[in-house]
Amino acid sequence: MSENVVHLHKPTDTPTNDAAPTVLTVVPDTPPAAPVPLWVRSGRTIKSAVTHETTKTTARAVARHGLYTFNGGRIVARRAWDGKTGARYERMIRTAEAAGNLEAAEEWEERLQRFRAARHHRRMDLLHSPVEAAKGLAVGTGVSIGVLVALGVVMAINNHDVTDVITPLKATIDFIAVLIRIVQVVWGPALTIGPFLALLALWTVGSKQQAAPQWALPANVRSGEGEPITPSIVVKALRDLGVPALRNAIKEMGDAGASMLGPIRIAGCGVEVDVTLPSGVATNEVQAKRRKLAENLTRHEHEVFITIPEAARTVRLWIADSGALDEPIGPSPLVTDETMTANYKTGKAPWGQDLRGDAAAISLYQRHLLVTGLSNQGKTAALRALALWLALDRNVQFWIADLKGIGDWAVFEGIAKMLIEGPSDDHCIQATEMVEDAVEEMNWRIEAQRRDPSIVFPPLIVLVDEAQKAFMCPAKGEDKRPYGGSKATSRYFMAVREIHNQGRAVDVLMWQGTQDPTDQNLPKLVREGAHTRASLVVGTESQAEMALGAKAVNAGAAPHLLRQGLDKGTLVVASDGVDIPAGQSSITVRTHFIDDEPAAEIAARAKALRDGVATLRAVDRGEERDALADVAAVLGDAPRLRTNEVLKRLHALDPSTYGDQWTNDRLKSLLEEHGEEPKKSHGVMVVHRDHVLRALANRDAEGSASAAE
Repeated sequence: MSENVVHLHKPTDTPTNDAAPTVLTVVPDTPPAAPVPLWVRSGRTIKSAVTHETTKTTARAVARHGLYTFNGGRIVARRAWDGKTGARYERMIRTAEAAGNLEAAEEWEERLQRFRAARHHRRMDLLHSPVEAAKGLAVGTGVSIGVLVALGVVMAINNHDVTDVITPLKATIDFIAVLIRIVQVVWGPALTIGPFLALLALWTVGSKQQAAPQWALPANVRSGEGEPITPSIVVKALRDLGVPALRNAIKEMGDAGASMLGPIRIAGCGVEVDVTLPSGVATNEVQAKRRKLAENLTRHEHEVFITIPEAARTVRLWIADSGALDEPIGPSPLVTDETMTANYKTGKAPWGQDLRGDAAAISLYQRHLLVTGLSNQGKTAALRALALWLALDRNVQFWIADLKGIGDWAVFEGIAKMLIEGPSDDHCIQATEMVEDAVEEMNWRIEAQRRDPSIVFPPLIVLVDEAQKAFMCPAKGEDKRPYGGSKATSRYFMAVREIHNQGRAVDVLMWQGTQDPTDQNLPKLVREGAHTRASLVVGTESQAEMALGAKAVNAGAAPHLLRQGLDKGTLVVASDGVDIPAGQSSITVRTHFIDDEPAAEIAARAKALRDGVATLRAVDRGEERDALADVAAVLGDAPRLRTNEVLKRLHALDPSTYGDQWTNDRLKSLLEEHGEEPKKSHGVMVVHRDHVLRALANRDAEGSASAAE
């Protein structure tokens, strides 16, 4: 007889057949958790209650209002002390001495002497006042009784009653008795309520001055959002900068440290204040502490700008409202105003807004331009916005080389007479030859103006975007001269230098956009040849000096402190073409961004103002020109043009081909050769578009007939 064995432990190998014995597994019950001690639970409860936000808020409120009352008492006591003593004058004297202002110190010392003399006079008067007061009281009492008795006599005579003589005197005594009874009734409650009214008055003074530590203030004030910039806040921020001489001077000044400050003025989306530093503190010591100063003012670093005005030992602080600089500035007037036109000579391009929120417009008249910054920060957009505005002046000509080549300047097809797009060395070579052609154009204009000083030339803007590629181009020409580089043999470098030297005299202007400036990709002589220099964010202070010049950076220009990626389109501009506050050498401009679609619409308006421009896509200096076809090209859609205008356009098209040898007679001979000639219209020689097209057709027909033979 077999017995089934029940195993209490699970075997290692699981049986595979159905006849395997049933296995039971006994799992012990989980032991109960040990009870949490009472002291632990109590501690957790107390900690939760103490650290709860409601508890913190209540504690801050109690501390805040208590400190308002206590510090309000201190403020009232100090005011009373200042009113009774010369402490205020002595404090102002120390302030003036600490600031090195001896004239102000002497003036306050003179006021102190006058105050002391007046106080001495009052004290001397007090020695005689008791006797004089007693005499006055006796005389006043006697006169009053006499008047009352006289009034009683009049009443007695009128009423024929002798007792009326003392009636006024008795009424006066009764009135005094009533006043005494009123005082007796009110005196007790007044003694009880009076201290509470006094505490309320002290609390009111303290609350108005926010006389409590930062941790006890309300959250909105403690965080700094919306906190107004007051003299006390600015003085505290300067005191805590970590400049020992400044801190010690402010301590000597006491509460009068605000005497360093000029008026706090509203300036756009922030405020502006001039700070006259005390003797022994240099302006660059404050400039070097920009981040700490901003944080002391409960602002981010990019929300505080420090510049050096003309006044000696003075820094100008511009402090933005919290978050204001992160708000967009709105569309460009070029986009919103379809009637806007441009004037190269007298107009100003609407570029953006300054930090004050005012429109920042810039004059482009006879000014070479350089815009630089790190990649993808808005350099091309800033350049293109200026070019789009200037394109609305139909007289302005453009030669453009876009060495990025992704279509940013494609909207200038039909506006620019030359448009090169591409990043290769071949495109850099073409850009160099374009600039060299501009040099020839400049020389021709100079010579023509020498012969005829009254001649006026259309402005020519020679624009190279991503110019660092031209400077870094390794290619060499047949004469072994390098296209790039910064030596006297470098073709692009020398061509730009020549335009910088003489171009503005005949309105041939060089505009360049370059990124991440170095001495290799933006040589010193080239960057210093630009009249208008603008920089987006750059990496280092040395690059900021390359972009704007050491003078502007030393005076507070700081494109290296802009935020990469966050301050796109924000430029620091050094130029006499833009209105800069007196005493400053630069201005920060938040430029309008014009997207591709509105840019195309503006370009269409610019094309409508012109007679038609045939845009060359490349420069081929060895190509033999078809003069008749070029005449047709420069005529564009115009039905007729004056011969001198046709000659100007031919010269702009290819200065090397259509130079001094091309005159009215040469143009006339060309047309007569093909059966046409210029004719007069209203007394002026003109070239008709229909005649030129007919000449082209006749020439092509003759060529076809010759080929058939």
